[in-house]
Amino acid sequence: MKLKFYIFLFLLSSAVFAQNKQIETSIDTTKNKIGAEFKLTLKTVVSSKSKVVFPKLKTIGPLEVIQSYPIDTVKKNDTYELIKKYGLTQFDSGKYTIPSIKILIDKKPFLSDSIKVEVANVKVDTLQQKMYDIKDITAGDDTIGDWWKYVLALVIILAIGAGVYWFIRKNQKKKIEEEVYKTPIEKATSLLNNLESKELVQKGEIKEYYSELTDIARNYIEEAIHIPAMESTTSELIEAIRTASTKKKMTLTPETVENLERVLRQADLVKFAKSKPLEFEITDDRNKIQKVILTLDNAIPTEVSTEEEDQLLNEAQRQKQIQIQLRKKRNARIGYSVAAVVFLLFATTTYFIATKGFNYVKDNIIGHPSKELLEGEWVKSEYGNPGVIIETPKVLKRMDALKALPKETMALIKEMQLFVYGSMIDNFYVAVSTTKFKNPTDIDLSKALEGSLKVIELQGGQNIIVKQEDFQTNQGIQGVKGYGTMSILNPATKTSTKAYYEILMFKQEQGLQQIVILHQEGDTYANDITTRILNSVELKKASN
Repeated sequence: MKLKFYIFLFLLSSAVFAQNKQIETSIDTTKNKIGAEFKLTLKTVVSSKSKVVFPKLKTIGPLEVIQSYPIDTVKKNDTYELIKKYGLTQFDSGKYTIPSIKILIDKKPFLSDSIKVEVANVKVDTLQQKMYDIKDITAGDDTIGDWWKYVLALVIILAIGAGVYWFIRKNQKKKIEEEVYKTPIEKATSLLNNLESKELVQKGEIKEYYSELTDIARNYIEEAIHIPAMESTTSELIEAIRTASTKKKMTLTPETVENLERVLRQADLVKFAKSKPLEFEITDDRNKIQKVILTLDNAIPTEVSTEEEDQLLNEAQRQKQIQIQLRKKRNARIGYSVAAVVFLLFATTTYFIATKGFNYVKDNIIGHPSKELLEGEWVKSEYGNPGVIIETPKVLKRMDALKALPKETMALIKEMQLFVYGSMIDNFYVAVSTTKFKNPTDIDLSKALEGSLKVIELQGGQNIIVKQEDFQTNQGIQGVKGYGTMSILNPATKTSTKAYYEILMFKQEQGLQQIVILHQEGDTYANDITTRILNSVELKKASN
């Protein structure tokens, strides 16, 4: 009979790691104040073709539904995980049971788990409670230090540097443009481009457009060919160009002069006769002016003396040297800026490593998952029956443990419940299981501990080192604690990590209560989490 019972304990421990159920039910807390929200969560995993219907409820048992949250859908390969949350509340103190909720999956009904909750009254006592003066403001512990000040200073320095660099770069560009656009043809080309950027035609300012367009052409002719074009009429200007073409031996075609005359007369009509040319005509006139200017520039004979050639050559070399010097200065400024940023980052990091240590810098700047769990908001809840009251960083989720047991084993169990957070290959794992038997049973906690360790071996645990000692809760309830180290094989990556574990076993007249905690070895934050969990353990007596 004892051999069968130990086999049952082994199978029972296997159920601690079984995590499959059609409807998973969880709640953020089992104890709350009057009017506070209980957040009930229902989760199911179905195929992409399945149809799931969550009921629309105003009340769930004795609790009122104050918020029905939208359904969250998470795609996992070929399946979908549907998560539905209800916000519940109660305005009378007492202990209540959230009943099972019927969910339709492909028109088949499935029931969620029922959960017991407690609504605590808010005590207000102004008679017997001692009254104290308001205390002075006390500065809280600075958990993050002053590193953010250095980061802020670095950001300000970079912003100032970027502003100075932009200002210097803008002034340099302006000065270079002044030096580059100093010939009549380059000036005319630049002014034509600027004219298009003003979008005068799009704004309907046709007169202003033609006025600037012809002024650009007249100004170029005056500077390049030395004709008083700005003061001449259209007829006088055209005649002067023909004369200059003959004197200076400019190879101009009649078509070029005619195009210039046609645009100038069109401009006169726009300015003085309020003519309104079509859009394609305006574009054509602009292209004609640009072509005329380029043709005139190519037609002007270049007569350069030897002295002027030397001056041009020296000027070109000087401009080239200027460009090289500007490029060197720009590269030097960029190098100094990068070096300053690297130095500040290095100095800041070195300071914190020297004063706080490398682990402090790594955990507070980069982040540490166990540290976030330790410093997060903890939850104290009761799990299972006989109840295990425990404080954890996150709410443990109810899992289906009975599906992993054979029928002959299930026949011995009156009730079994399992609650889990994380998995064996995660940074932190904790599980609570409770079992009530139909008949009185003499349980050997040491054998039950061996069964749990064998299950861990099947789940990937290797080289398990076991130590065992008695354990007593703060209420004086005796149990057994198994602890030690192991290597855990990750089936996905085929790599193993060193881990530390603690297992608590308690027995009652017709009940078994088990707590399993597992985390990476050497994780000081996880050690603090484990200590806090073990110090919070409270057990309830099994009811016959």
